Amino acid sequence: MQSLHHDLGTPPAINASGKMTALGGSVLSEGVVAAMGEAARHHVVMDDLMAAVGREIARATGTEDGCPTTGAASGIAIAVAALIAGTDVSRIEALPDPGDAPCEVILPRGHSVHFGAPVRQMVALGGGRPVEVGSANKVTAAHLAGAVGPRTVALLYVQSHHAVQKGMVSLAETIEVAHAHDLPVIVDAAAEEDLRHWPATGADLVIYSGGKAVGGPTSGMICGGAAHMAACRAQYGGIARPMKVGKETLFGLVQALREYGTAPSGGHRPRMEKLAARLAGLPGITTRVVGDEAGRDIHRTELTVDPDTAGRDAAGLAAELAASGVYLRDHHAATGRLTIDPRPLNPDEEDQLVRRLTALLDGETNR
Repeated sequence: MQSLHHDLGTPPAINASGKMTALGGSVLSEGVVAAMGEAARHHVVMDDLMAAVGREIARATGTEDGCPTTGAASGIAIAVAALIAGTDVSRIEALPDPGDAPCEVILPRGHSVHFGAPVRQMVALGGGRPVEVGSANKVTAAHLAGAVGPRTVALLYVQSHHAVQKGMVSLAETIEVAHAHDLPVIVDAAAEEDLRHWPATGADLVIYSGGKAVGGPTSGMICGGAAHMAACRAQYGGIARPMKVGKETLFGLVQALREYGTAPSGGHRPRMEKLAARLAGLPGITTRVVGDEAGRDIHRTELTVDPDTAGRDAAGLAAELAASGVYLRDHHAATGRLTIDPRPLNPDEEDQLVRRLTALLDGETNR
């Protein structure tokens, strides 16, 4: 049987960029694939399955309950809607118009990120009005407290490599300000790896991607107190209806959560040091191993590109590699730097990456 990749004209990519939505999230384990196949063969009462998956999320995150979603982005919209409308059917069905309910969601200006779409838009989809405070590189607890008013419904904190890391108010300070005003804190921790850490900070609703660090299908989850999670699930009768999660995805997410943490993990530093040494002799390339900018336990090989010697700048090199089906992490290409993320790469793909880089930079076909 001919591969659908071939039939559709969409060959598999070599992903050295990370657990990226644009590259399909994660490659699924055989266990997750089998679980999704099991779900595909049967009918199930979806309300019961949603509640059961919520209990699995709670066990994995150390919270009272959970709510599965199609992704972290929909999780933000659903969490905001839940805080505005609760379980009031009339309010749920009126969203995204919040009516007279408090709807302002305060967030640091440096956390008003674009992750493929603006986080402000996810807030608005849930009926919220985003209120950015401070400056792009300076936000304090006083900025947050000064923005709280009678229409404030929550504070949002974005834990992400997309967010500005310098000069930002801490999560602890955010929680202190919010709870002093009897307001909840939503934490967008989409790609974070420690599922128990962020709820343990005192945040009220924490949102994760199921298709990134967890290694599940394209999915997400919200976790927190039982009342908040009941309100989140209630939004599937309103704005979350077009975001509904299929039974196959729910089974895959559960299996991924059960497998998560059983395989060796960590920063991959030794592997990346070996890769840096393999690439160090390429024309115009300087290599080193760097840690994750957002503090996760991830180490990557960084390539600094000298345009004069390499014959193209970092953005050009990344584009040439992408044209051949190899995708590097190019967040800092404008400053001459590319990085290689080890997590999605198997050893054969790593060798292919080295060969393609070598062929582009010094004309060799093997190394």
